Amino acid sequence: MSTGGSLPAMLPRIRPLGRSRLRFGAGLVVPVLAMAMLLGGCDVDNPNAVPSPADFGGIANELLKRGIGIDHAVAGDAGCNDATLTPTAIGFDARGLDQPTVVRIHLYAFKDKATFDRLRSSVDACARSFVTDPATYEAVDAPPFVVTGQGPWGPQFEAAMRAGLTEAASPGASSPVPSASSAEPSASSAAP
Repeated sequence: MSTGGSLPAMLPRIRPLGRSRLRFGAGLVVPVLAMAMLLGGCDVDNPNAVPSPADFGGIANELLKRGIGIDHAVAGDAGCNDATLTPTAIGFDARGLDQPTVVRIHLYAFKDKATFDRLRSSVDACARSFVTDPATYEAVDAPPFVVTGQGPWGPQFEAAMRAGLTEAASPGASSPVPSASSAEPSASSAAP
């Protein structure tokens, strides 16, 4: 059967975009470009960056392996109104080993050691708002992480907290067996 001697064009016909389609496309491009620029501007001081080398799941796993149970984790719970610390903080209840009561712990997970060094004193200043007895304030440093809370903590609990944080701060390293001296509060464990 013949179609009349000529075939229609084989290329698809491209319709010009109407104004509504152009506006819709432009409406998508602007927010996408703005988001790309915003994310591109985030750099060294980005407190929302996943802490290196472990995230909260890795830290919690290390603590659980050492007998510290965790409940009621809340992201952004710094224990104080410090806009710089809040994005780095996670508050949680901890218990286990020789810790006779549940204690509220505030974890500050900084991006790197330089950020830890720059903001570490802010952690102690923040603790002044939630510590009820400065003589028993507890803090464990394992850069880029810091945990703080009201003490006193049991020596085994504190040693396990220190070992878990240290392992989370340097994945792949073997966990040292805590010595009697590692259960002693560090210089950073002084009252805020």
